[in-house]
Amino acid sequence: MSTTTFSSINFNDITDFVVNEGNGVKGLSDMGLKTLPKQYIQLLTEQITTSTIIVDESVPIIDMSNWDNDSKTGEKICDAAEKWGFFQIINHGIPLEVLDNVKAATYRFFKQSAEEKNKHSKDNSCTNNVRYGTSFTPQAEKALEWKDFLSLFYVSDEEAADLWPSACRDEALDFLRNSDIIIKKLLEALMKGLNVNEIDQTKESLLMGSKRINLNYYPKCPNPELTVGVGRHSDVSTLTILLQDNIGGLYVKKLDSDSWVHVPPIDGAIVINVGDALQIMSNGKYKSIEHRVIANGNNNRISVPIFVNPNPNDLIGPLQEVIEKNGEKPIYKQVLYSDYVKHFFRKAHDGKETIDFAKIN
Repeated sequence: MSTTTFSSINFNDITDFVVNEGNGVKGLSDMGLKTLPKQYIQLLTEQITTSTIIVDESVPIIDMSNWDNDSKTGEKICDAAEKWGFFQIINHGIPLEVLDNVKAATYRFFKQSAEEKNKHSKDNSCTNNVRYGTSFTPQAEKALEWKDFLSLFYVSDEEAADLWPSACRDEALDFLRNSDIIIKKLLEALMKGLNVNEIDQTKESLLMGSKRINLNYYPKCPNPELTVGVGRHSDVSTLTILLQDNIGGLYVKKLDSDSWVHVPPIDGAIVINVGDALQIMSNGKYKSIEHRVIANGNNNRISVPIFVNPNPNDLIGPLQEVIEKNGEKPIYKQVLYSDYVKHFFRKAHDGKETIDFAKIN
């Protein structure tokens, strides 16, 4: 199809090409489009403008190299979780080779033919735990997002060996394994800040009972200022461990403001952010912050987030220790985590509105 037909093509035909046939937005980008198809043009209120960006601020950067001998590292983590909801960690111990390999594997997966990738789409995948797709929730969105993704829910090494795509399986598993020690250390520090001195088996399930790793691909985009890579949202995780490449484009909303702060790529760094589940468990002490990704007119971009989540069958609510320590009233009710996640995926990205599902009215 030509550029001219694609800029004016109807929604069903775009959906067919991008979603149903598995071409994704990479398929559109690879055609060398000069004009953004109208299905991707976001409302003016969702387009990021330079007037709302703060250029002289950045999320905290925390050096993990002296973790075991420096109690202040834990304090910095808790402080960042309260005031920003986002921070970057350096000298974290995950080998650079592991990070480079999973980035290369992400490119390898998305360079495959649409037919190959589409074997893992919602309609074709033999398991709900492996999902290739595009945008976020195409059937619920007024405007589509300029992103393709592969989502891998981790059950066991055996299942991954059988069902995850061979183009990226080993590298994704390696990144997951190597992140475990970091996840545990971060959660130990964050729990201490909540008066929880030990992560027992019950707490372990609640904090990190399940994990999902996504490979995200943001192709070069015509008219990037008119669309988004990912719309405004907060994650539903306990924590998100994000590897971004050197292109940049992730923006975080500054707490109690309408301003956005860029999270600059730092070679070898990992971006950490608090998810809704941890905000709920901390009774609002730790903040799950809105963030978004802009589209890029010059470069393809990739990112690899690991979502550390409660077990789907767990009830999440403010931890008893938090309520007892501070004599607080709970501001969130107990909700089944799988219900919370279903609510999130039922609709388009809408900032922080998902958390209202758990609020006590």
